[in-house]
Amino acid sequence: MEILHILIVDDEYGMRRGAERALRDITMNLPDINGEVRFNIRTAADGKELDERMKEGPADILILDHKLPDTTGLDILDRLNKSSLDLLVIMITAYASLDTAVTATRRGAYDFLAKPFTPEELRGAVRKAARHLILQRQARRLAEEKRQVRFQFVSVLAHEMKAPIAAIEGYLQMIHERSVGDKLEDYDHMLDRCLVRIEGMRKLIADLLDLTSIESGQRQRTLTSVDLCECARQAVENVRTEAQKRDISIQVNAPSSLSMEADRTEIEMIFNNLISNAVKYNRDHGRVDVTIHMSGDEVRVQVQDTGIGMTQEETQRLFSDFSRIKNEKTRHILGSGLGLSTLKKIVMLYNGEIAVKSKPEVGSTFAATLHNSRKAVQ
Repeated sequence: MEILHILIVDDEYGMRRGAERALRDITMNLPDINGEVRFNIRTAADGKELDERMKEGPADILILDHKLPDTTGLDILDRLNKSSLDLLVIMITAYASLDTAVTATRRGAYDFLAKPFTPEELRGAVRKAARHLILQRQARRLAEEKRQVRFQFVSVLAHEMKAPIAAIEGYLQMIHERSVGDKLEDYDHMLDRCLVRIEGMRKLIADLLDLTSIESGQRQRTLTSVDLCECARQAVENVRTEAQKRDISIQVNAPSSLSMEADRTEIEMIFNNLISNAVKYNRDHGRVDVTIHMSGDEVRVQVQDTGIGMTQEETQRLFSDFSRIKNEKTRHILGSGLGLSTLKKIVMLYNGEIAVKSKPEVGSTFAATLHNSRKAVQ
């Protein structure tokens, strides 16, 4: 529940007390901001007392009489315009005229009430001001959050690109200076390392494009009947060469065919990510088990490996953008840190969830559940 502070400034005691009674102990429901608002009420009889009340604590809404003994509401508006106070002003006056209303609005008043007004009219004006104020503050908070997210995103991206660019630059400088002699073959390992680094940057860019297109909703989805088992077997074939080099066995435990209504590219991204990670972070002579099971309209995909594993603290930040587990065992393994965060967003498109269980030196098990939009074909 939001608490807004209202300061009523009027030289008439009865007006101050009447407005205070109309607003005290009421709760306003504001559905479009998903919340309720209550008010803390203070009063002042003139400009001097207004200054004293403002020193005691800030106000969110100022209900301000146009005629005061020591100043005018318009003069107070001029003073407020020169400050950085975050509040809205509702002007009230017994001398209502179009010119007064226009002048007050030009000087910063949010709304205008002519005396005499009913308690309901006052509450209506306050309701409108409260809604506007809260939405305005929420918009500012969202804008600031977007700026912070953008800053963090660019900072992390720059950090991730800096290391491979520096490595490539160093190797190219050594080649340019012929630092190890004139034989071309002596530079082959440098060129190989440059190509590896370039491939890593290319993958980072591809993962970044996937993430932003999914997150922004700009990617065009095509829902068709997709055979999950076929996608899993293709993902296994994609890493077969790397797995054979390290003597890692891969077993797919699934029916010959199991289909669901889905976007084929998204399903391929799920299997490619989970299975390639299971190989990449596995140990030599290890094992990967891929299991696909369907129950009703829910599909469960599980990928278990016998790899290096993770601590509980590491698994808790695994699905965040640019999150990579960096330690002695992983520092030579290239990755963008975007694959699993993109994977989580894909799973959420199917009203599903993804979880991981892991133990250092034992291995990890990733389990994703997907919900079919229509009855699956099995």
